[in-house]
Amino acid sequence: MGNRRRVAERRRTTKPAVLGGMIAVVAAGAGFAVYAVADGGAAADERTSASADHKAVRTGPLSAAEVHTAAIRFLTAWQQGKAAEAADATNDTSAATALLTGLTKDAHLTGVTLTPGAATGAKVPFSVKATVSYDKLSKPLAYGSSLTVVRRASDGKPLVDWHSSVVQPDLQDGDTLVTGASGTPPVKALDRDGGELTAAKYPSLGPVLDGLRAKYGKSAGGKAGIELRVVRGKASQKAELSDKTLVALSQGTPGTVHTTLNPTLQAAAEQQVNKQQKASVVVVRPSTGEILAVANSGHGFNVGFQGSLAPGSTMKIVTSTMLFEKNLITPDASHPCPKTYKVAGWTFHNDGDSEIKKGTFRQSFGASCNNAFIDFAPKLSNDDLTKEAQQVYGLGMDNWAIGVPSFDGSVPVQSGAQMGASLIGQGAVRMNPLNMASVAATVEAGSFHQPYLVAPSVDHRTLAKAARTMSAKTQSQLKDVMKFTADYGTAAKAMAGMSGDYGAKTGSAEVDGQKKPNGWFTAYKGDLAAAGVVEAGGHGGDTAGPIVAALLKTGG
Repeated sequence: MGNRRRVAERRRTTKPAVLGGMIAVVAAGAGFAVYAVADGGAAADERTSASADHKAVRTGPLSAAEVHTAAIRFLTAWQQGKAAEAADATNDTSAATALLTGLTKDAHLTGVTLTPGAATGAKVPFSVKATVSYDKLSKPLAYGSSLTVVRRASDGKPLVDWHSSVVQPDLQDGDTLVTGASGTPPVKALDRDGGELTAAKYPSLGPVLDGLRAKYGKSAGGKAGIELRVVRGKASQKAELSDKTLVALSQGTPGTVHTTLNPTLQAAAEQQVNKQQKASVVVVRPSTGEILAVANSGHGFNVGFQGSLAPGSTMKIVTSTMLFEKNLITPDASHPCPKTYKVAGWTFHNDGDSEIKKGTFRQSFGASCNNAFIDFAPKLSNDDLTKEAQQVYGLGMDNWAIGVPSFDGSVPVQSGAQMGASLIGQGAVRMNPLNMASVAATVEAGSFHQPYLVAPSVDHRTLAKAARTMSAKTQSQLKDVMKFTADYGTAAKAMAGMSGDYGAKTGSAEVDGQKKPNGWFTAYKGDLAAAGVVEAGGHGGDTAGPIVAALLKTGG
């Protein structure tokens, strides 16, 4: 007890670290340590391991004191403009030095003040305040960020786990911050009626507006302003992330870009996705391919256009198209759906281990019974589904040009059990709401019209085309099963009260490590088609279904 008391007394006499005039020591339970800890101080529960031939290596969970010490060391050096010293407090000295040095040299930040908040385990939030100065222009900058402390593998020393997002949350590794004349002038994006589209009015459109500026800024007739912006590195560019403006010191003169967005539907879509966490929806016009709305409840990444998720049973629309075209089945043909079905050693189950002993293919489609589709696997070639997706629906060809970055789906050639999984939208199949809205639109129109946000006449780009069109017979069969699903199947609750020409399909996509599946829903009504996903939402008919149905009823 005497030794422990003396250690505590020494810690109490340690001088606190000071950041921006604020003492960075917090009381017990507030997030850091009970005591102020000087750099290099040992934590009470710190453990070491050593052998005769090796230096001691600290092991075990990080203590609050270790987290506090590592965080204060890094933040103090950064605030003082000591980039090399701050970088030395991280586990990637080279990358940290480059970015931190650039904050003064390239980003032109002055008067940086960093204020730590209450730690949660090894994670320490902090606020950043600074001034962006360029020539005779200046503006304040303020935002929140966080860092995480980890042990270095070689000796167990607590260090800040380096990622560019520590400096600014919008940064991906390899990105930089730059202040100066922007390489791309701003744009004023307009909806189809001539109204201005802003992120303040439509929060989901932030990434879309960034993409429009990156694509059309230099050709839209604007003049560049002076800005602090995120300049994307190679990895971000490969992921099709656009540069992002953080502070505009001078606005420049925007050019004008007209889009196909419908203001009524866009407003309704924004409202609908906010009813669910991690929800996304896209609305398109089947007869033309015009994108009428896109909204995401998470505004940092455009899942609607760029997501890459298993579409679950909504993929059965594409699978059914293939089966109908090959004359393997018709809607009213008798086709039981067994409780289990084995392909290449894998046993597939239906949702809830349900089964349809005596019924038609229409009923199996309406109930979304998996094994009524998977049991066709022995009659199919490995590339049949891939060809169907590409040749009829224009999916997976990596050639859509909608006007902003997008992902046009992926249906890779698979064999055995993986091919069976692809038939029900699992395995390696990847889609997003834009892709699945296009699938429903293709059924409604009878042919593929590549979706687009900006008319191809604006920049004379070529839209993607499908190699062939489904037959009138196949279209009729697809509308038959989708109408049945909307009236009597898994989509009936969401589509209740719908009138006219309509059809729908639900989906629930299992995700490894996720308790609930992603809920999917795609449908058409007249010359509108929409698709939505609610990640970890459960059954699509209960989560994404109401979102999609509400937008179809809104019209546009």
